Amino acid sequence: MRSVAHCGPTVRRMPEPCCSQSVTGRLTSYAHGGGCACKIPPGELDEILADLVGASSFDSRLLVGLDTGDDAAVVRIDGDMAVLATADFFPPVVDDPYDWGRIAAANALSDVYAMGGAPLVAVNLLGWPRGVLPWDMAREVLRGGVDVCQAARCYLAGGHSVDDPEPKYGLAVTGIVSAAHLLRNDAARAGLPITLTKPLGVGTLNHRHKVTGERFPEAVEWMVTLNDEAARRALDSGVEAATDVTGFGLLGHLMKMARASGVSAVIDSAAVPRVQGAIESLRAGYVSGGTRRNLAWVEPELETSLAEDDLLLLVDAQTSGGLLIAGEVPGYPVIGELVPRADRLLSVR
Repeated sequence: MRSVAHCGPTVRRMPEPCCSQSVTGRLTSYAHGGGCACKIPPGELDEILADLVGASSFDSRLLVGLDTGDDAAVVRIDGDMAVLATADFFPPVVDDPYDWGRIAAANALSDVYAMGGAPLVAVNLLGWPRGVLPWDMAREVLRGGVDVCQAARCYLAGGHSVDDPEPKYGLAVTGIVSAAHLLRNDAARAGLPITLTKPLGVGTLNHRHKVTGERFPEAVEWMVTLNDEAARRALDSGVEAATDVTGFGLLGHLMKMARASGVSAVIDSAAVPRVQGAIESLRAGYVSGGTRRNLAWVEPELETSLAEDDLLLLVDAQTSGGLLIAGEVPGYPVIGELVPRADRLLSVR
């Protein structure tokens, strides 16, 4: 791919062999789903990866691999210095191509922040139906990625593109982190509060946008907000365990953390922040397939008397969600606590 720049002036010229066609329909109509709701269901993913855990580890420098399903791979380079590697991409979650690019880039960078690292360099991952959608639209997607990487002070330096019947965009990101201050999803301890740094509900609003065309600017603003400040505050507070909330929903990612750490979690649903209009959207029936799969996945480990609508918010498939932190972090709401391992991993009241 030659259309991408370092963190500097935005590149605005690229070959346009297919720019004359007109777009029929909205951008999200070219995708079978949207954003992180398109993830392979977590239960199926567990089965796929079951025999691969530890397969690529040949010495102790691999600090984090497949074992706990953490946000990024981590390899010690020298002394306390370690490198993080991650990748994330998905079909369009909104109709505006520039916003889609920004959301996808912020979502990919979040994996680095969730582990306490700083993104250093990223490369684009672009799938594009070149005979269907114009290059002008692809340029806007890439421009959104460039602008978010500039804000993150992360170099965006190349990438890979394929002719794909469904548009997809994201980043492969490399970051750096102190091995001594690594945030992991298997380091949570009983007795710690649980902090959430962004409200829930962007999944249902994205699904409603895809179905109806209604726009939800607040949801877009949350999705393009970087998790860098939340990560910095977590590290300053001495936090050791965190993850981010994306396609598996709050309860799905919390269940993974609790399982990996040997604890259980209790959530106060009334304390969970939500994006304006999210509950109304869920009650109107705008629920993605990914959200329903999340609920089915966590139900065997869930103890609750909540109504389904309230539970659906807690498993809503987020795109570029906030950090889920084992510990109290100033400026963000505490939504529950970690407790000694019980019969069920999750309890919601």
